[in-house]
Amino acid sequence: METIDLRSDTVTQPTPAMREAMAKAAVGDDVYGDDPTINALQELAAAKLGKEAGLFVPSGTMGNLAGILAHCNRGDEVIMGQHSHTFLHEGGGISSLGGIHSCQIKEQADGSLALADIEAAIRFPDDDHEPVTRLIEIENTQNACGGLCLTPEYTRQLADFAHARGLILHLDGARVFNSAAAQGIDVNQLTGPVDSVTFCLSKGLAAPVGSVLCGSAAFIKKARKIRKHLGGGMRQAGILAAAGIVALETMTDRLVEDHARARTMAEGLSEIPAIVLDPGSPATNMIFFTLADSVKLTTAQIEKKMEELGVLVNASGPRRIRLVTHVWVDDAGVDKTVAAFREVLQ
Repeated sequence: METIDLRSDTVTQPTPAMREAMAKAAVGDDVYGDDPTINALQELAAAKLGKEAGLFVPSGTMGNLAGILAHCNRGDEVIMGQHSHTFLHEGGGISSLGGIHSCQIKEQADGSLALADIEAAIRFPDDDHEPVTRLIEIENTQNACGGLCLTPEYTRQLADFAHARGLILHLDGARVFNSAAAQGIDVNQLTGPVDSVTFCLSKGLAAPVGSVLCGSAAFIKKARKIRKHLGGGMRQAGILAAAGIVALETMTDRLVEDHARARTMAEGLSEIPAIVLDPGSPATNMIFFTLADSVKLTTAQIEKKMEELGVLVNASGPRRIRLVTHVWVDDAGVDKTVAAFREVLQ
């Protein structure tokens, strides 16, 4: 039985073109800076995102960590959303490894951080009792808020706001290409205004491993040394970077197909009385819903019953489920998923 895996878009596997590129990749020692395929990936990524330089890292978590450590000093504070990935799911690395404090504020309904809330949270070095606010971090798409998209207008406004106050703006752009695809714009419009950005190759773009951190040449030089401290110097990793190049060249435009299938799936799920979709879901490739009060099954029981029917899902709360479409979920997979939920929740 074929399994439909909707737990995340991190479960994607490399395409045949990626596997071929990996097999043929020219490699060198990247710690010395002489892996030609990694260098090509970094240059391609930086050009696409409107930055001077890029740095290939094993994961988005390392990309965000290296970026924030490169921008901040020990004891500095970072303002971020209370549902941000860095706050919720990156092990507290900025604190445990960097001595960096975080200030979490509530996201608005569209996933953005209100400028007034940020203003109220900023702390400057004139009070010995307080940390110094150094950086603002945003996330696009905003995963835990429903895969919502931040607009280029908001990003530019926030960048101007931050820079006017001497602050740095970092973008956790793990799925920023999904945001660009959903809005029908060039990704540069979402990344150009920020000081630094991390994006993932291994989610919707379907490469097997890796993320790229992008920013100014001076910033990337500093982040590169921090990557070494974190154990991210991977030597002949051009084999992995080769798949990343194929991902950037061939997989970004097709993300709209994942979004369309998510909408079709949501339409089918909306006809099941036991399912209450989040308003506006899906915004991109993520469907969020809660279980109606009439449902007696736990999400753990639902996960198990769905798996028995060949569909893998993930609970994101006691009564809440997230489904994520990606390149390996086709139209038949959408139909199978809706039918399986109907059977389990009837």
